Amino acid sequence: MKKVGIIGGSGFIGSYITKQFLDNGFEVKVSTTDISKEEKYRHLMNLNNTDHLYIEELNVENKAQLKEFVSECDIVIHSGTPFQLTITDPEKELFTPTIKGTENFLEVIKQTPSVKKVVLIASVAAWNTNFPLPADGKSFTDTYDETSQKFTSESSHPYAQAKFIANQVVEQFIDNNPTLSFEISSVSPVMVMGKSMSDRLDSTSTGLQFLIKNKIAPDEFIQTLYDHDVPFSIVDVNDVAQATFKLATTYHLHGKNYLLSSETYKVSDVHEMLNDRKPKSSPEIIYKNDLALKDLNVSFRPVLETLAK
Repeated sequence: MKKVGIIGGSGFIGSYITKQFLDNGFEVKVSTTDISKEEKYRHLMNLNNTDHLYIEELNVENKAQLKEFVSECDIVIHSGTPFQLTITDPEKELFTPTIKGTENFLEVIKQTPSVKKVVLIASVAAWNTNFPLPADGKSFTDTYDETSQKFTSESSHPYAQAKFIANQVVEQFIDNNPTLSFEISSVSPVMVMGKSMSDRLDSTSTGLQFLIKNKIAPDEFIQTLYDHDVPFSIVDVNDVAQATFKLATTYHLHGKNYLLSSETYKVSDVHEMLNDRKPKSSPEIIYKNDLALKDLNVSFRPVLETLAK
């Protein structure tokens, strides 16, 4: 039985990734930042095949813990960087854990001979840190794919900046290590939506869905979405998990980073769909998914299906 280590495997996206591997006969090791807080991972115990599921405490900034966690794993998924929009200390809450955590992770993986495949859950911010707004010089209708020029700005949200830099760290690592004994690839989802497996209240993705459903604006960023009826590119959490599993179990895709996206709707239409009403406008395709369709054979479900749950 092959063993996979999933950093952040009890989070919103990570839980669905954990399910994919359990359903496909893997021994699954999932990290949690605090083993004493069972509410963060006990929902995983409702999945099938939990006799092959193990929970371990891990701080990604602690190299010794990282070494122990990835030891004997054939595949490692890194889905453990923080996704926070409301912050008080960007350096402590986002930049250090995201960037330093990625650097530590790559250093440790390089020293772990059992690992044959690594997949990082990156972000659309790897291409555009202004998301969901367009990159500077582009309009709301301009499209993006994996060949598009990447854009970042110091005025973008710190979360997006941190994810952009972390992706650069991964690209540089691949360039600096041309003879690795393992493959490393990434997926970069747009806004991930769908039903959470857990009852946790700290998920930014489910929190944002709640805000849009009820037209609540706790800060200037969310208010901007409503004021300008910003188009939102969305992907289903199930599809992200499926793409991650296929990427992790398919070889000869070393160094690739896949945009994961379905359709784009204005925020006003997202609000309608979250309230079980039909959107007033037709969807657009802004972030393209052709490469994922070709290499991973993933079928991206319509946003109406994702939000009607």
